[in-house]
Amino acid sequence: MGVFEELKARGLIAQMTDEEKIKDLLDNQKTAFYIGFDPTADSLHVGHFVQIMVMAHMQRAGHIPIALFGGGTGMVGDPSGKSDMRKMLTNEEIDHNIACFKKQMSRLIDFSDGKAVMANNADWLLNLNYIQFLREVGVHFSVNRMLAAECYKQRLEKGLSFFELNYMIMQSYDFLELNHRYGCQLELGGDDQWSNIIGGVELLRRKEGKDAYGMTFTLLTTSEGKKMGKTEKGAIWLDPEKTSPFDFYQYWRNINDADVIKCLKILTFLPLSEINELAKLEGGELNKVKEILAFEVTKLIHGEAEAVKAQEGARALFGVGANTDNMPSSEITAADFTDSEIAVLDLLVKTKLVPSRGEGRRLIEQGGVVIDDVKVASAVEKVSLRSFEKKYIIIKKGKKVYHKVNFID
Repeated sequence: MGVFEELKARGLIAQMTDEEKIKDLLDNQKTAFYIGFDPTADSLHVGHFVQIMVMAHMQRAGHIPIALFGGGTGMVGDPSGKSDMRKMLTNEEIDHNIACFKKQMSRLIDFSDGKAVMANNADWLLNLNYIQFLREVGVHFSVNRMLAAECYKQRLEKGLSFFELNYMIMQSYDFLELNHRYGCQLELGGDDQWSNIIGGVELLRRKEGKDAYGMTFTLLTTSEGKKMGKTEKGAIWLDPEKTSPFDFYQYWRNINDADVIKCLKILTFLPLSEINELAKLEGGELNKVKEILAFEVTKLIHGEAEAVKAQEGARALFGVGANTDNMPSSEITAADFTDSEIAVLDLLVKTKLVPSRGEGRRLIEQGGVVIDDVKVASAVEKVSLRSFEKKYIIIKKGKKVYHKVNFID
């Protein structure tokens, strides 16, 4: 199976500018392609993971990925899918974020010996002559067509700044530059980038008379159409300091039954024949499939050792008999107790399971707190020192969050 059919069979491809030409390019030629990453945070998140997996599949098939970091476009911010203008970043913040992206991406993409390229559009965007840029590039864009694009439509009601209107032109110019520098013929991106990608394809055709192609891939959504990668704590990050390997594992272990096979296809390198066999399982057997998904995805991002630790910690929660050593934890000492007791509300705040006592009270009233398998019935309940006879207690928050509290003498 060629890489084009592989991507299609895994459900990764959403839209293409020319299916026949792109299939020929991917299956019969060696091509340079690019995906852009705007450095708006100091870590990639689960949404980026799909893009990195596509890059990895393509590289394994002999193509050359160009990871384009938006040192220039990051100063503007992509309005696609945003209801408000992004926060403007400083040069120092952008450089730091790019360094973090490079480190995380290198886990799955081989950048050695010219097998892949890291580029930064600050190299050509920051020193542009504005009038010259408008004459050479801006002239090829119709404002009417730009405003009809989905990425701008939803912003028109709230107000779209001229600053942001430039984003599509700059992204299109990136494609032109990468074509000149690396012979890049293909731009890839999430399906929310379709309008921007078409802009680049058309710019190359109009300005250079060259054939260029664009392809988008599926956004990571649940069977109900909601974006995946969000929890009550926020985004699921690839940085272990922002989302621990245990929490990362647990996210995938707890996804809905309807989403597990789709995620195995999109987010792992397991052979499709194996995934199709797993797709035959039903009911309680799906827990085994979720374990496989969680382990494989955690292994790709954090390495096998961390995946094993996370799996052992999670199995303890599901009663499989493993130890609790790898569960998220915090510490408590005798100084935290008054008359050998600590209020449950204070304990919840101290362990950062809730941001405030008020939030803890609401959680308890909803029946959402269990300590050592006993539901906390009242917000005035306390935990005694005697509860720490085995040197720890386990707090369960809601259905899926477990936390170990260690008592330190």
